[in-house]
Amino acid sequence: MPLQHTDDVSRDRLNPAVFFSSAIGIVLFALWTMFFTDSASGVINAVLGWISDSFGWYYFLAVVAYLVFVIAIGLSRFGKIKLGPDHSTPDFNMASWAAMLFSAGIGIDLLFFCIAEPVSQFLAPPQGDGNTVEAARHAMQLTFLHWGLSGWGIYTLVGMSLAFFSYRHNLPLTIRSALYPIFGKKIHGPIGHTVDTAAVLGTVFGIATSLGIGVIQLNFGLNYMFSIPENTLVQAALVIMIVFFATVSAVTGVEKGIRRLSEFNMLLALLLLLFVLFSGKTLFLLNALVLNVGDYFSDFISLSMNTYAFDPPTAWLNGWTIFFWAWWIAWGPFVGLFLARISRGRTIREFVAGTLMLPLVFMMAWMSIMGNSAIDMVMNGAADFGDAAMNTPASSIYLFLESLPWTGLTTIVTTILAIVFFVTSGDSGALVLSNFTSRLKDVNSDAPIWMRILWACVIGLLTLALLMAGGLSALQSVVVITGLPFSIVLFFMMAGLFKALRVEGFKEDSHRASLAGHLSSRTGAAERTPRGWRQRLGRAMSFPGSKQARRFLDEVGKPAMQDVSQALSQQGVEVEVVEEDGDDPHLALNVGLGDEQNFTYQIWPRRFATPSFALRAQQANAYYYRLEVYLLEGSQGYDLMGYSKEQVIEDILDQYERHLHFLHMNREAPGNVTMPDSPEQPPA
Repeated sequence: MPLQHTDDVSRDRLNPAVFFSSAIGIVLFALWTMFFTDSASGVINAVLGWISDSFGWYYFLAVVAYLVFVIAIGLSRFGKIKLGPDHSTPDFNMASWAAMLFSAGIGIDLLFFCIAEPVSQFLAPPQGDGNTVEAARHAMQLTFLHWGLSGWGIYTLVGMSLAFFSYRHNLPLTIRSALYPIFGKKIHGPIGHTVDTAAVLGTVFGIATSLGIGVIQLNFGLNYMFSIPENTLVQAALVIMIVFFATVSAVTGVEKGIRRLSEFNMLLALLLLLFVLFSGKTLFLLNALVLNVGDYFSDFISLSMNTYAFDPPTAWLNGWTIFFWAWWIAWGPFVGLFLARISRGRTIREFVAGTLMLPLVFMMAWMSIMGNSAIDMVMNGAADFGDAAMNTPASSIYLFLESLPWTGLTTIVTTILAIVFFVTSGDSGALVLSNFTSRLKDVNSDAPIWMRILWACVIGLLTLALLMAGGLSALQSVVVITGLPFSIVLFFMMAGLFKALRVEGFKEDSHRASLAGHLSSRTGAAERTPRGWRQRLGRAMSFPGSKQARRFLDEVGKPAMQDVSQALSQQGVEVEVVEEDGDDPHLALNVGLGDEQNFTYQIWPRRFATPSFALRAQQANAYYYRLEVYLLEGSQGYDLMGYSKEQVIEDILDQYERHLHFLHMNREAPGNVTMPDSPEQPPA
C-alpha cells in the first residue's frame, strides 16, 4: 500500500464513464418524450402505477429511517466531529449558509405549493369530509409533513456523508465516496460509476421537475400581468431565458453568484411573508401558526406512518405523499452535495441541527401564514378561488394576492421571487452535476466552466421535453420512478457513514487509552530543571517570524524526523521524510503500515497576527508563526516552536503510539474498516 492513498489527479477533467452514460441516457429520454409523446406517457404511467402499488409502504418506511438515523448521529458522541479537518472553520456565516441551503433545497416549490396544497388538502382530503374545521387543521398537518423534517432528513443524510468523506478523508465529492467503508477501492470502478450515474439521473429529473413547476407558474404570472399566452412555445422561451441566467450564475461560482442570489431571495421572501401577515388577519394567523406547529409535532409519528392501508386513496397518495417522498429522494444527491459544498468546517451536530431546524422554522411560518390565509378565504365564501387553486395550482399564489392590498407590487415581487428561485435551483444544479461527472484535483474546487454551461443546457432540454410529454403530471411521475433506485443507495450511505464514524470513535478512545504525552514527558527533562519554567514562559511569550520558523524546521524538526525515520527503518518499517519548500514549507514523516491506515506526522508553519500584548510591540513583526502538528485528521492545535529535538521526537512517538493503539482497537472490532489516508493538510 502506498504511503498515501489518493484518487487525486493533476488537473480537473471529465469522468467519462459517469458523464457519457448519464448524458446519453438523458438526451435519449428527452428525445423519446419529445417525438413519441403518447407512447412515452403510457410507459411512464405504467411504471408509476407498478411502483406506487408495490413500494408505497417502502417510501414511508425509508423516509422515517433516514430521519431517525441523522438525528441519532447528531445527538451521539459523533456529533462533535467536524466535516473536514479538526482545524477547519466554516466558509460562510450562518445567515448566508441558511439562505443558500433554503434556496437550493425548496425555494421555487414553496411559491407553487404554499397556496395550492393547503387548499387542496382542505377541500379534498385523503379521508373524511372537506371544508370543515377538522379538515383545515389536517390540511396544514399534511402540508407540514410534506415540507418538514422528513424531507430535510434526506438532504441532511446525503450532505453529511459527502462532506465527511470528502473534506475529512479527501475522497471525491460524489456519492460513491460514502460507500468506501463498504466497498473500499472498488468505488473507483464500475460500482462507483453506477452509483454516481444513478445520482446524476435522479438529480437531473428532480431539478427538471422543480424547474418545470417554476416554468408553469411563471408562464401564468406573465399571462396574468401582461396577457402573454400560456403554451409550450412561451414555456420553451422561458426555459431558455432561465438557463441563460442560471449559467451566468453558475459560472461565477458559489461564493459570488449563488450566495448573493440566495441572500437576495431569502430577504425578498421574508418581506413578502411579513406583508401577508400584517396586511391580513394577523392575530388569527399567529394563533393558527401555533396550532399548526402543535398539531404537526403531536401527530408526527402517526402522520409519517399513515399508509391508509384499509382504504388507500391511491390517486391522492401518488399525487402527494409518495410523490413528495420520491421527489425529496431524487433531489437528495443534488441538494446534499450542495449542502456539503457549503458546510466544510461545521461539526456534524451543527450541520444536522442547522439543516433540519433552519428550513423547518421558515417553512412552518411560510406555509402556515400563506396556507391559513387561503383556507380562511375559502371558508368565508371564496369558492371560485378554492376551485382555481385546486385545478390550476400555478395560478393560486397570484389569485391569492388579489385579496390583499398593493396587488400590482406583490405580483411583481412574486414573479421576481419565482425567477430568482428558478435561477438558484438551476445554477446550483448545474454546479453539482458538473462536480458529479468530473474528476477534480481538489475536493474544494469546482468543475470547469464549460461543464456547468453544458449541464445547464441539459437541464433545460429535459425540462422542456417533460413539459411536452404531459406537463406537471409527467414530471411528477418520472420523479417517483427515478427516486426508487437512489433510495436504496441511501441505505448503503447510512451503513458506510456509521462504519466510518465508528473508526473515528476508535481514534478518540485510543487517544485516551494510549500512552499520552504526560506519561512520556513531552515537555522533557530540561523543563523540570530550576531554569525550566523560565524557558517555558519565554517560549510562551515568543512570537517568531518566518525566518525563525524556517530555522526550526531545518535545525530541529527535520533532524528529529530523520532520527525517528532511521530507527523505524532499522526495524523494517516503510518510512520517509518529506520536505516541502516554496510558499508553504512544511515537513512530513510518513510511515507505511501495510493494509492498515498509514501514519503521518506533519509540521506546518501557520501565520497569525501578532497580539497587542506582545513585548516590545512597537518593534514586533505584524505577523508571527506557530509550528503546528498535523495528523491525518487535521491540526492538533499545539505549537512546537521552542521544543528541542528530543522533545519533538518524544511528541512524534506519542502520536505514533496513539495511532498504533487506534489500529489495534479498529482491528479487533467486528467488521473493521480501513479508511483512506488523507493528504497533507494545508494551513486553514
